[in-house]
Amino acid sequence: MKKISKILISFLVLFLVPTAIFANTGNVPSIAGIRLEFVLFALTLVGVALFHKHTLKVALIGLAAILSFKFIFDGEFNIMEHLFGNTPILEQILDKESRSGEWVILLNLLGLLLGFSILAKHFEESRVPEYLPKFLPDDWKGGLVLLVMVFVLSSFLDNIAAAMIGGTIALVVFKNKIHIGYLAAIVAASNAGGSGSVVGDTTTTMMWIDGVPAGNIFHAYIAAFTALFAFAFIAAKQQDKFQRIQKDAPENLKIDYVKLLIVGLILALTIATNILFDFPALGVWIAILIGAIFRKTPWAEAKNSILGTIFLLSLVTCASMMPVDELPQASVLSAFILGFVSAVFDNIPLTKLALEQGGYDWGMLAYAVGFGGSMIWFGSSAGVAISNKFPEAKSVFSWIKGGWHVTMAYIIGFVVLYLVWGWDPAPNHKNDKKTNENTETVKPVDDVSINKTFILFN
Repeated sequence: MKKISKILISFLVLFLVPTAIFANTGNVPSIAGIRLEFVLFALTLVGVALFHKHTLKVALIGLAAILSFKFIFDGEFNIMEHLFGNTPILEQILDKESRSGEWVILLNLLGLLLGFSILAKHFEESRVPEYLPKFLPDDWKGGLVLLVMVFVLSSFLDNIAAAMIGGTIALVVFKNKIHIGYLAAIVAASNAGGSGSVVGDTTTTMMWIDGVPAGNIFHAYIAAFTALFAFAFIAAKQQDKFQRIQKDAPENLKIDYVKLLIVGLILALTIATNILFDFPALGVWIAILIGAIFRKTPWAEAKNSILGTIFLLSLVTCASMMPVDELPQASVLSAFILGFVSAVFDNIPLTKLALEQGGYDWGMLAYAVGFGGSMIWFGSSAGVAISNKFPEAKSVFSWIKGGWHVTMAYIIGFVVLYLVWGWDPAPNHKNDKKTNENTETVKPVDDVSINKTFILFN
């Protein structure tokens, strides 16, 4: 009991207290100067931490409580405007620049989480994971190499896909016995790998669309690489002690190349629709439907993931209704704190606010809000996706206890980035974007394409 109390206190100090920094009161009821919405949201998060076998119920109750409060006490709150914005939906579909409201984010998350669960099963049934022991080292270094693979995949894939592929491989090569610290490391590797790439994470894509050049985010990899090797060695040793990697691939193993081709098609269309339409879930489901023509689709995987997906959507919706009108003044300290806030408060609204406010070092912020979510299982969509496949991950206490090295790695990576790169804010990215749009000789799309090509093939 004492251990649980210590972990809960650590949880409150590391994650919930920083969140309270962003609270503002206005004319809405508050407790100790903190608006009641934040109190309800904090209670929801504590409930998720304490009752990890009932996370969906807790999230839905929290969402209902916050919605009820907003309807009763916040006269300015309009649920339809909040969800669908002020622009007609058809116009938003045709013109991504006019999109507003939460529907795009929620629909994307829904499509990605369900779609990538099907992708993971296709990948497993292709039998490629069973073939990989032929190439992976037989000792703890095999687990290390797998984490590096997830990191690299996430640099050009969505971090959810990278985490699901990594989890599927781990499930096979470690014979269904995976240490929770290693699960946390898979999520951390996927989030770290996407933090410096404009196609690797939703938040970095948001920055790029808002006018932040890809080159202004890329130095996040200084922190990401440092963090990777800070936690990967420890996690690989944890896993090796818990269950050693399979030594040899089965004899007479036949790869299902059609299944593998479907996996490749899903990944390719995910990247394409992310770049073209800022809607990667569209590509995922187009590819899944095409693949259904040639191979039986494991629809049951989407069914198994639906409850976890509703859980994440509930938390994201709760977070989006928090009255965070502005962040503290952009600084090294505020960026550092945002990493801890991101572990419990959805990183998408945090990134939106940071872009509106300006003045941040975007690479440092991308690392903070991207990697920071790895510290708790529901702090990132990759973590929720992994928990759908590994229900034992749905315990904040176990995640923090087994994956303590992720929090340590976040701090080390951040410090190294600051010492090597310093604080390099770029406050005028919106003005630069407008200037480029009005200049005939400078084409920002071409510049971004070059940067994307560099990220995809290097």
